[in-house]
Amino acid sequence: MTTSIQSPDQLSATTLLRFATAGSVDDGKSTLVGRLLHDSKSVLTDQLEAVEQVSLSRGQDAPDLALLTDGLRAEREQGITIDVAYRYFATPRRRFILADTPGHVQYTRNMVTGASTAELAVVLVDARNGVVEQTRRHAAVAALLRVPHVVLAVNKMDLVDYAEPVFAAIAEEFTAYAASLGIPEITAIPISALAGDNVVEPSAHMDWYGGPTVLEHLETVPVSHDLTACHARFPVQYVIRPQTAEHPDYRGYAGQIAAGVFRVGESVVVLPSGRTSTVTGIDALGESVDIAWAPQSVTIRLADDIDISRGDLLAPADDAPAVTQDVEATVCHVADQPLTVGRRVLLKHTTRTVKAIVKDIPSRLTLDDLSQHPAPGQLVANDIGRVVVRTAEPLALDAYADSRRTGSFLLIDPADGTTLSAGMAGTSFAEVAEAATEAADDDSGWDF
Repeated sequence: MTTSIQSPDQLSATTLLRFATAGSVDDGKSTLVGRLLHDSKSVLTDQLEAVEQVSLSRGQDAPDLALLTDGLRAEREQGITIDVAYRYFATPRRRFILADTPGHVQYTRNMVTGASTAELAVVLVDARNGVVEQTRRHAAVAALLRVPHVVLAVNKMDLVDYAEPVFAAIAEEFTAYAASLGIPEITAIPISALAGDNVVEPSAHMDWYGGPTVLEHLETVPVSHDLTACHARFPVQYVIRPQTAEHPDYRGYAGQIAAGVFRVGESVVVLPSGRTSTVTGIDALGESVDIAWAPQSVTIRLADDIDISRGDLLAPADDAPAVTQDVEATVCHVADQPLTVGRRVLLKHTTRTVKAIVKDIPSRLTLDDLSQHPAPGQLVANDIGRVVVRTAEPLALDAYADSRRTGSFLLIDPADGTTLSAGMAGTSFAEVAEAATEAADDDSGWDF
């Protein structure tokens, strides 16, 4: 018996927005997040009481809303954000997963973690300091990770007397820089996170600004990427062979659809082997269905008995990714130990992990002016650079610009399992910025 399940249109992805905050040190990221949570009535009474008590013990007259996100003891003591803090909240219009990322240069890798799954990034700027190096660094990381929407929040407007020229100058400078990176959409909002101006409620001090508040923009921004419109990809996680009296010949391939749509009767190819077959059945939630789409977890059955195991990839026979053992990519190095030419690593791509060696590091990116430092020899913590990796077995990778899910990978230390670098296959943003700028008038943004 085949049952029908809700279509992708019925399960609208726009009901959930993943976003990250970024910016330089002391620009007010945690205060902004705390203000969002507080003014949207998303803070429990006991949480607010605890913040009020800590604030009073420090001699502060008003609650320090930054404490709602800075959970580590070191963060509270130093008044800084060290690790990525995730918060979940909702309004009647949308649900949110928020990643509050650190501002220090040495924690740039944490910003990469927080923004890697974000559909929107809020980059804060202190109105007194304007665009600084770390602002440009975080904008570049957002562009590199293909975050389709960027909000420039010019904070601490109360400390510059809510002056419109100050806001306009910062917005113009940042927008020009972001456009050079190929960021498709930038929205600038003047705010005071401490006073609450234009965060949840419109400001009474900036009648010259007629745009949305931060929360209003978060509630209404279109989540343009649609996994069902991407190239169909199904990494196999587990092979199901019950071999019971009830199911003596059942063979199914379980996993989560990474992108696109799969249908019964569709011709598919198994990678990296290249064998082809036809989808004869799809099982979801204990029922047989005719169609399934990302990010559903399903079991796919094929017409032919093919040697398929964990790490193999199913794709439409007429829309399959190229298989290669030479991976050219941009990586963000996140480990304290450097990544060097000749380094033996493990490369984890979806459900597949293979041995590999770093053949070359052609360049390291200087984020303040986007220049390329040729042949650096190694990448150290928080560096971003181009690498060429040779794998022991073929991999089926998409370009990261086409698919964040199947175009990303990790480089891992085989000795202790430490993550060394986060990689994005294909060209970097610097090489596609010009084309992206020309396409900036197209509201569709990047195709994930």
